[in-house]
Amino acid sequence: MDGGSSVAEALARHDVRFLFTLCGGHISPILVGAKERGIRVVDVRHEATAVYAADAVSRLSGVPGVAVVTAGPGLTNSVTAVKNAQLAQSPLVLLGGSAPTVLKGKGALQDIDQMALMKPHVKWAESVRKVGDIGPALQKAFAIAQSGVPGPVFLEFPIDVLYPEELVREWYAAKPGKGLAGKAQDIYLARHLDAMFADGGGAGTEEVRIPRHDDKDLATVFAKLCAAERPVILLGSQAVRPEYADALSDAVASLGVPVYLSGMARGLLGKEHELLFRHRRKEALKNADLVILAGVPCDFRLDYGRQLRGYISLNRSRDDLYLNRKPDVAVHADPGGFLLDLAKGCRAHRKGWLAQLRQNEGEREQEIAAAASEKLAGINPVAMLRTLDGLLEDDAVLVGDGGDFVGTASYTLRPRAPLGWLDPGPFGTLGVGAGFALGAKLCNPGSEVWVLYGDGACGFSIAEQDTFVRHGLGVISLVGNDGAWNQIARDQVEYLKDDVGTQLSQTDYDAVARGFGAQGRRAESLEDFVAGVREAQDSAANGMPYLLNAVLGRSDFRKGSVSM
Repeated sequence: MDGGSSVAEALARHDVRFLFTLCGGHISPILVGAKERGIRVVDVRHEATAVYAADAVSRLSGVPGVAVVTAGPGLTNSVTAVKNAQLAQSPLVLLGGSAPTVLKGKGALQDIDQMALMKPHVKWAESVRKVGDIGPALQKAFAIAQSGVPGPVFLEFPIDVLYPEELVREWYAAKPGKGLAGKAQDIYLARHLDAMFADGGGAGTEEVRIPRHDDKDLATVFAKLCAAERPVILLGSQAVRPEYADALSDAVASLGVPVYLSGMARGLLGKEHELLFRHRRKEALKNADLVILAGVPCDFRLDYGRQLRGYISLNRSRDDLYLNRKPDVAVHADPGGFLLDLAKGCRAHRKGWLAQLRQNEGEREQEIAAAASEKLAGINPVAMLRTLDGLLEDDAVLVGDGGDFVGTASYTLRPRAPLGWLDPGPFGTLGVGAGFALGAKLCNPGSEVWVLYGDGACGFSIAEQDTFVRHGLGVISLVGNDGAWNQIARDQVEYLKDDVGTQLSQTDYDAVARGFGAQGRRAESLEDFVAGVREAQDSAANGMPYLLNAVLGRSDFRKGSVSM
């Protein structure tokens, strides 16, 4: 069995169902071996998309997603997506091809120092230089990716480790050495190849390690929660693991505490629940006498913790427990698992506090309704997204890829269920849309999967319409087309009196999608949009991707959204 087959065998043992890639000669044996073992090889048009798709599979399935990229530029193209996964704490596995073992640093094709490039952005990186080490290395990679704070890992595979032994020996024998030095070289290469193809130590035994809370932690938090009059839970991506997402939804609901959801936690309580709050979060956190941060650090999204009074931090990361503020109680543990146990004995209904938050919620909804009624030179984005919210299927999965348009969507669209929303996370990366949608559709083939694109973000991955078509994946893309990088333009013009670099054309993105074989239409009115949604849903149900290009008016709904 060649090295590529050994990689595929190890992936199959870890229940990997999809392998995302852009082909390259360095990695071909992995792709062929995966196909032979029933792993679906999904080839894309840019390596970043492959990593984003693996990221989405990690978030939605509970099994680390896997991407494999070729050497050199194949790997460098993936770096932004890997960094996004690191900051979003997604446990994916990246495999990369590289130059032959004996030609490293000698000017071989696409030979760069890949380990130095990747190490700052992953939890662990290793170059596998013997076929026998493939199984143990992959076992370790999957365990490390999921242990402690989840994150990406990287394994490098030189080309001669992956191809069949007989062929590799032929390659090395094709250029025999001359003279005494040449004979010494031949002997060295023969011994090198013998060691490279020697039997290894099996699959490996590395295990996943997740920090656990104890009874003392539970008792402390229980006492503080019972004593609080205005408690709030802020629950983030780290707290939601696919294997217990539904149980966590029930547990959080049973606690009786007002809840704000962020990142992958959005949708945990469905689209409407008496304890779910979406607006004026900053005001609620400022007025709360106890805040439980479940998998959420005190970073820029929480004003670095400056608005919090007493708070409890639950986190798998020791660093994030104390980031910028020292909590009253720090629990180094899986936050979702902690809340599951806390809910077994704790109820904390506060009717007056809930009523106050509901009043705030209602006032903000009135403001949003007023914004939706504003007349613009194009479709009003707030009105359009509120309309879409009433048209989405209950199983819809929403992917956000953009600035202003996706920010508006976060105020107006209600994710339907646990694991029903994906966004980049704290890195704020543009370009995740197609990859996330690809992974989401493969994990949820019977569900509607929507990509909410800003027109700027759409440009990063619109070529993946070709990928959706080739693989028969009915992904729906909605482009909010206001002809600008509007989140930047709005404040740049006000502060600096110049729109340089922020303007786009209201391009026919639907025509681009049709050029790749998808379906689509341009919508210039709310009526056009509704008709387009119906067309898109029918198209997607038949396995045909659809791009709805909605021509928007420029709104000031999110004025002042630049963060520092």
